[in-house]
Amino acid sequence: MPHRGFRPSSREQASDDAVAASELLEVLWGRESAPSGTVSPSQLRALLVIGRQEGTNLRALGEALGSRAPSVSRLCDRMEATGLVHRAPSPTSRREVELRLSLRGRALLEEYRALRAGELHTVLERMDPASLAALAEGLAAFHAAASERRSPHGDTAASQLQDDVADSA
Repeated sequence: MPHRGFRPSSREQASDDAVAASELLEVLWGRESAPSGTVSPSQLRALLVIGRQEGTNLRALGEALGSRAPSVSRLCDRMEATGLVHRAPSPTSRREVELRLSLRGRALLEEYRALRAGELHTVLERMDPASLAALAEGLAAFHAAASERRSPHGDTAASQLQDDVADSA
């Protein structure tokens, strides 16, 4: 486990440390109880994508989640049945369906984000100012590098959705 003043000796070490930190975040955030009812992790990920890209279609959502069409369709069926999303025909294509968050879906995301921010705030308060500044600088650089990453097929809607999900989570 890294200590104060630690400087990663390699990209591999930095990667290992980032994985360990992300796992700790999952543990912290996993302690949350769903504020407005229980949603699965896959439903939460889908809500994050739809919230960032209102009007996205099932295909783009499936690409962003790394899931196949039948699974995404069933996931959206469940979210629609619980009042988290609305489906509507696309105004540009009769064959496509657009996905939008309901008021309940938006409220749920806001509650999750507030819980997560609270958990992070509690941890960040324990850090000394120099370490906090270094973390902020490193996270800004990480965000910039991750935002530059695109799919091998160019800057597609799916790669933008994946970046947006990474930004939100």
